[in-house]
Amino acid sequence: MRNPKINGLYAITPELENTIDLLDKTRQVLEGGAQLIQYRNKSANKVLLREQAGLLLQLCRAYRVPLIINDYLDLVIEIDADGLHVGQQDASLLHVRNQLGCNKIVGASCYNNLDLALQAEKEGADYVAFGAFFPSLTKPNTVSVTVNLIGETKQKITIPIVGIGGIRLTNAREVIQSGCAAIAVCNDLFQSENIKVKAAQYAQLFAET
Repeated sequence: MRNPKINGLYAITPELENTIDLLDKTRQVLEGGAQLIQYRNKSANKVLLREQAGLLLQLCRAYRVPLIINDYLDLVIEIDADGLHVGQQDASLLHVRNQLGCNKIVGASCYNNLDLALQAEKEGADYVAFGAFFPSLTKPNTVSVTVNLIGETKQKITIPIVGIGGIRLTNAREVIQSGCAAIAVCNDLFQSENIKVKAAQYAQLFAET
């Protein structure tokens, strides 16, 4: 999966203890047209992490959509997930790439820092994530990103940029038009009354841009 296609709706799972609920909501997201799924759970114990990640991987494989694990390198290796997303405080990209080889997707949070993006590309990242574009419920104490930064970054790196942070259907078009290849969404998607329809509306934005 080297040079994977990083674009479209990138759904980030909410922290749900109920695995059946998590799988049902994620299935609706996939049916609506999500192109990537990231499993993110900072509070679950190892047993629940392993259970949920393994079942999500089976689900994603059925839809031929990559499953990216947030933060847990050992979990990616254990279940043979499709990739890992790391933050600045997580494992180094060089170590991750060395452990996972060249056939896994590796993404890196770069917040609002162009230098981090340049370094991430140099160290083998497949994409970089910038955010928060807007106030975020998932991560309230985040730095803010301007549309101009995305344009500047696109001139200096070749890997895709993922926009993240407070993205809703009402402001997603602005993020896409700034030059982001994908948009990462959690709350506005998974808390929707009709998740499949909401996901399809996000997917349609990329068809129109």
